[in-house]
Amino acid sequence: MILENSYYWFKSALSTELCNKIIDAGMSKMDELQKQFGEKSTDATTFDHKQKGGSIGDMPAGELSARDLTREGLKKKGIEESNVYIRDTKISWLEDQWIYDLMHPFIHEANHRAGWNFEWDWTESCQFAKYGVDQFYGWHSDAGHETYQKFDPEVHEILRHPDGTPVLDAYNMVVPKNRHMTSDPNKVGKMRKISVTVNLTDPKNYDGGNLKFDFGPHAEKRYHTCTEIRPKGSVIVFPSHVYHQVTPVTKGTRYSLVMWNLGKPFK
Repeated sequence: MILENSYYWFKSALSTELCNKIIDAGMSKMDELQKQFGEKSTDATTFDHKQKGGSIGDMPAGELSARDLTREGLKKKGIEESNVYIRDTKISWLEDQWIYDLMHPFIHEANHRAGWNFEWDWTESCQFAKYGVDQFYGWHSDAGHETYQKFDPEVHEILRHPDGTPVLDAYNMVVPKNRHMTSDPNKVGKMRKISVTVNLTDPKNYDGGNLKFDFGPHAEKRYHTCTEIRPKGSVIVFPSHVYHQVTPVTKGTRYSLVMWNLGKPFK
């Protein structure tokens, strides 16, 4: 898919007060989950489950992280892609209606002004993320090539901890082993089309933690650091199929909010 605009942004769109309100909500939920389910309940997981210290168990000592390396970079260093983890982050999930009401106008405007005009009608739970020093999210795409399918824990396989107990999500629901399964009827038959990330942190309070895009091998400039997100309260909207990453934080703490907006397959 060739797009005239690969992302759209709103500089400092959210006030400091709103950013702090989201941080407070996210941290409160994180503390609640950790008290109820333990410290690892807020470790981020990825679709291929190559996270560090995620809820399906720690990676063996000595394993490497993907960090800022591309697949080509890993190959040049002689590193097997299957031997790296791609994410190290703390997260919690928010479903506050005021957050959806706040963010949806930005999504609609970006979708129109960027010229995408993607049809979408549902937003997943909002992901609040906390990146400490050395934490990161390696190269990934938010969208898959398949739509979400109905998940029945009585029929389909579920993720399990090393001790055999089921992996539970933030809402105490068992997690499907197949990334394209969902227990949410609003997601069935749909796919991620538009992603949103919001920087909630003053750039003076952290170093590193840069949002980077990979526009593909045929782009005039393949890799791009998205500097527009650095001002606190800035909103970045982009098609979910675009590869991106968050580089390691080298000082301080970075807080962000991520949203995925779904619709039926492209026609």
